[in-house]
Amino acid sequence: MSARKKAHLALADGTVLPGEARGAEGSTTGEVVFTTGMTGYQEVLTDPSYTGQIVTMTAPHIGNTGTNAGDPESVDGKPRVAGFVVRALSPAPSSWRSEQSLDDYLAEHGIVAITGVDTRRLTRLIRDRGAQNGCVGTEDPDTLVDRARAAPKMEGLDLVSRVTPARSYEFPEGRGAWQVPFDPEELVAPGTHPVRERRELHVVAMDFGAKRNILRCLVDASCRVTAVPAATSAADILAMSPDGVFLSNGPGDPAAVNYAVDTIKALLGKKPVFGICLGHQLLARALGASTYKLKFGHRGLNQPVQDLATGRVEITTQNHGFVVDVDSIGERAKTTHLHLNDGTSEGLTAPDALAFSVQYHPEAAAGPHDALYLFERFREAMERG
Repeated sequence: MSARKKAHLALADGTVLPGEARGAEGSTTGEVVFTTGMTGYQEVLTDPSYTGQIVTMTAPHIGNTGTNAGDPESVDGKPRVAGFVVRALSPAPSSWRSEQSLDDYLAEHGIVAITGVDTRRLTRLIRDRGAQNGCVGTEDPDTLVDRARAAPKMEGLDLVSRVTPARSYEFPEGRGAWQVPFDPEELVAPGTHPVRERRELHVVAMDFGAKRNILRCLVDASCRVTAVPAATSAADILAMSPDGVFLSNGPGDPAAVNYAVDTIKALLGKKPVFGICLGHQLLARALGASTYKLKFGHRGLNQPVQDLATGRVEITTQNHGFVVDVDSIGERAKTTHLHLNDGTSEGLTAPDALAFSVQYHPEAAAGPHDALYLFERFREAMERG
């Protein structure tokens, strides 16, 4: 085996971390962030919400189970990260589902990666100093630092335009063999929970960079899903006669997606609306609230969220760097969920506008299934009209 090329991750503050080049050749820039999930690295790579970001896995050994055609979370199946940072990349995947090694997968899809990095040190740097731009490559470190400093900051970036579809599409795919009941009381042996026969409802999903499993969950809630580009007008959406409108997750700064906010404003009160992640932030802005950037964001599979109505704590999957300012929500909406680590906004409801949203990912791919019931809550809202 030939020796790996030396590579470096350079941060905009001048920090340089050495490692070995993996994946595609060349260099890449983006906001350097970390995620705490011990599993689900292929879902991370393909989540459109990571567009424009160099993602660091805090779990030290990545690639054990290889990659396959079934796990991507982007609708087209392609990776979306700007770059990938790991401590140790497995050279020999071991899983009956594996179709390709992670290294080969990264190279095939043009993703620049680096291994051998002290990811514990890097994570502490991000936690203490905040997420910042970086550059991964094999050039000299000074050049990489200069490129990191020249890269555009995340604030003010409309990254939705990079990932939203060019045209509308129908999404018919459910979770199939991976389906878990929405009702926790139905968690019995696989294949033995009851199948409900009920009227199909039509959901128009505004695709800001939707995760595939979100759309699957809507299908499993007996919905016919039509996904539309982010710039679709309210008039065009209403002309499709939907029973409800879904606002998807997506990347970038919600303050830079004013065209979607204007559409949501025109939809409120006309059809039930449900938002997730970026959809939560855009709904809040449509209701008059403001958003701001967190120091290092919430990314991982173990984020604790409290439902203020019940006191129940859910363990959730999250991936966001911006958040709704709770104090700015005002009287048009009510805060329903808070993050237990820092008290930030995790959910809101606006009954008069027929709308509710959560900051976290109830579809959890990968992650826990504590919040799957929210898709049933959306269906119930549509049934009430």
